[in-house]
Amino acid sequence: MPPHPSSNVQQAREALAGRLREIRRDAGISGRELAVRCGWSDAKASRIGNAKTPPSDADIRAWCRACGADDQVTDLIEANRQSADAHIQWRRLQRGGLRHVQESTEGLYRRTRLFRVYVSDVIPGFLQTPGYATALLSSIADFRGTPDDVAEAVKVRMRRNAVLENAAHRFSFLLEESVLRYRLCTIEAMAAQLGHLLEVMDRQNAAVGIIPFSSRRAAWPMPTFTIFDDARVHADTLDAASTLTQPDQVDLYARAFGRLSRGAVRGAAARSLVSSALEFLGQEDGSGTARRSTS
Repeated sequence: MPPHPSSNVQQAREALAGRLREIRRDAGISGRELAVRCGWSDAKASRIGNAKTPPSDADIRAWCRACGADDQVTDLIEANRQSADAHIQWRRLQRGGLRHVQESTEGLYRRTRLFRVYVSDVIPGFLQTPGYATALLSSIADFRGTPDDVAEAVKVRMRRNAVLENAAHRFSFLLEESVLRYRLCTIEAMAAQLGHLLEVMDRQNAAVGIIPFSSRRAAWPMPTFTIFDDARVHADTLDAASTLTQPDQVDLYARAFGRLSRGAVRGAAARSLVSSALEFLGQEDGSGTARRSTS
């Protein structure tokens, strides 16, 4: 099996394999003897011991039993499950519908005091209107073939986003200017969304920065990510949702957020970019083609 596509997951797998090898050495048995005691092939024992194959709960129990280390089973299984949960395929995550995905983060949102959110593709979930969220989640459900529970998922997202109304939580948003121009919904819904974004800019607990197309960048555009306090990062790709909790990983994203922030404008300059996007929408006709002046 090739290394896991998420580096922190692979590191966790290698750390677990290292602990298993240490248990075997402490027991004073060879890899071959371990395989015999477990009823495995030599190849399987080697793959698990060298992080080539992630062990199952049963594999960990068998390994520890063969080494007389049953007292370490619970801890090792928990470590193994944490590494597996750090990188979850969207197909698995969304198997029960989009509502479940929204509900799974409600507790995390309530606990977090500082949110740092960078987006390069869509309006942040925290700031979405029902119309925009409905269009976006409908597109996701259609693309992934998940159960059609969009209406319920939108309700949960709006309920979850009430955290923005709580002054005990602080938010720092970074948006690429392109986010203001990508239209995933009707003109009316997009106009309402941009209008809501202007309203959020007046909130005391929310700082909104926008990185203009013309900005001299300190960092390149990146995939969307969210930092929860200084403890956790959610970084999404097309195929998976990664949860990063290792301090060096969180620090990496915090530094990226800081670099990206250097190219952002705020206040009146940011509002001007949103207003410009709104004005462009006003120039479009029903077919989505921008009208050009003939005078």
